Amino acid sequence: MKTQQEHQSNRRESGSQLPTQTDEKKLTLDRREIAEGLAEKPGHDELVPSRYSLQVGEIEVLVISDGVLPLPTAMLGTNVDPAVRDAWLDEQFLSPGTTDWPLNAVVVRSGGQTVLIDAGLGGDPNLDLQRAGRLNLRLEAAGIDLASVTDVVLTHLHMDHIGGLLVDGVKDRLRPNVRIHVAAAEVAFWQSPDFSRTAMPEGFPDALRSTAKRFLNEYRNQLKQFDDESEVAPGVVACRTGGHTPGHSIVRLSSGGERLTFAGDAVFTVGFDQPDWHNGFEHDPEEAARVRMRLFKELASTGEALVATHLSFPSVCHVAETDDGFRWVPAVWGH
Repeated sequence: MKTQQEHQSNRRESGSQLPTQTDEKKLTLDRREIAEGLAEKPGHDELVPSRYSLQVGEIEVLVISDGVLPLPTAMLGTNVDPAVRDAWLDEQFLSPGTTDWPLNAVVVRSGGQTVLIDAGLGGDPNLDLQRAGRLNLRLEAAGIDLASVTDVVLTHLHMDHIGGLLVDGVKDRLRPNVRIHVAAAEVAFWQSPDFSRTAMPEGFPDALRSTAKRFLNEYRNQLKQFDDESEVAPGVVACRTGGHTPGHSIVRLSSGGERLTFAGDAVFTVGFDQPDWHNGFEHDPEEAARVRMRLFKELASTGEALVATHLSFPSVCHVAETDDGFRWVPAVWGH
């Protein structure tokens, strides 16, 4: 692959001139035709960044965006004065009212296994969520056949983490013996879920209940339940944290002295500045805040990489501790 300097040198040697206005107009049309052509061809993703690859020792990691989920900003801190929350939003150049929550999933390859960590939102006909549920399309665009997935790890059973498995045709495309790893406490919780301490938008509790129930009915025979932790593949360990939901889990990757943690919903953007703010989707908000604080302190100490469901794509970052909280340090985007 040629560097930018090599391309510039080639242009100078060939004596090519800067493009004229006519050339630029033609170039614009060419780009438009290319974009339209790609959009029409199956197997091509949208012309937006939607997947990002990195290596953790010998483990291959691919972060994939499932889209964005518009939600009320009140969800970001249900235990604080709205004026305080709005001040934080203003500092972040975010408008009060509604914000877009990123949705990220991860594909990991280790020891001959292909592991999907969380499965995205899918599509709920009762909710108007047009910019989410893109995971299956983007897996296909990345050349990942669902039949190649040997294992699925679910951080928890909220619908934005399991819905992609319920899209029509997906179960038939997965191998019959696919292993779906989830904490036993999570499965038990969704037999009779308690929403008394959450503060979700209208419609979400019912949608979460029905989606979890349908998932457990359809995939019960594929479930591999664990108590505290389970090694899913070499260097890939699911660890239950609780808090967000009773069986919420994170996934630890470790290989060749390198480490990365996929934190699921233990971490939100606001949590770096305000780790004790409660999120409206947390079923035990006090415990969720304790989990978040412990995780941030550990990651700041080890310096390992962090990826989370609701951090801006590709979400790869590090955690630094400050005098009054923590700081999100985005990793340098590798090209």
